[in-house]
Amino acid sequence: MNDALNFGTSSIPLLPEALAESVWRPRPGLLKRERTRLRLVQAAIQVFSARGVAGATMQELAAAAGMTTGTVYNHFKTKEEVASAVALLLADTLCRRIGDSQLGIAEGAHRMAIGNQRYIWLAEQSPAWTLMMMEVAAAAPELLLEIRQYVMADLRLGVKQKAFRIPSEAAAMDLINGTISQAMRSVARGLAPRNHGREVATCVLRGLGMDAAAAKEVAYRPLPPFPPMAAAPVAAKAKAAAKKVASRARGARRPV
Repeated sequence: MNDALNFGTSSIPLLPEALAESVWRPRPGLLKRERTRLRLVQAAIQVFSARGVAGATMQELAAAAGMTTGTVYNHFKTKEEVASAVALLLADTLCRRIGDSQLGIAEGAHRMAIGNQRYIWLAEQSPAWTLMMMEVAAAAPELLLEIRQYVMADLRLGVKQKAFRIPSEAAAMDLINGTISQAMRSVARGLAPRNHGREVATCVLRGLGMDAAAAKEVAYRPLPPFPPMAAAPVAAKAKAAAKKVASRARGARRPV
């Protein structure tokens, strides 16, 4: 693991390398103001990791970024705005990298299983990061809203392909979000057994209407690797791909 990709300080829990580069390394072509804002968001991650969202202050954020408090307020009026920016960066990173690993996979149930397991994998690899991210999600719902569109696309595709049989999208989304969130907490706190990610993915697929044998077969397929960052599509392309999947599955909005 390259510590430079984790903000260069041991006070921040390490991220898996497949995600760290996307969080810590600025995208090429950012303007000076955008680079400053990103640096502040990265500093906020450092402070939130150490102090929690509720305990963090704008002054601490400024100190972590090596900037004045006035500079912070030039970009963010409140701590809630900072938390929202952190949430969007984390959500974009997770969704984009999971989307990178799903490229070429056209089966909605398989895509759902990969997404479910990757969030639980993050809890296995980086428990402290996961708990911090979930605290940010509670303070800034933007994180879950950003993730929602990707999950919804896979859900609708599975319905269209007749792999999923659900009473309503809203009920299915609550099933997915609630199950995966609790599984992440269990894993991050060391309370889950081995293969928890696969077993949870199996339960989600069964909850979406698949029979036991089919759900287990899909959930136990090998996870596709994350492609190298240089080979991965940029965020806009990944988001466009998710929207394309959602568009293909839009005919499945009605309950079945």
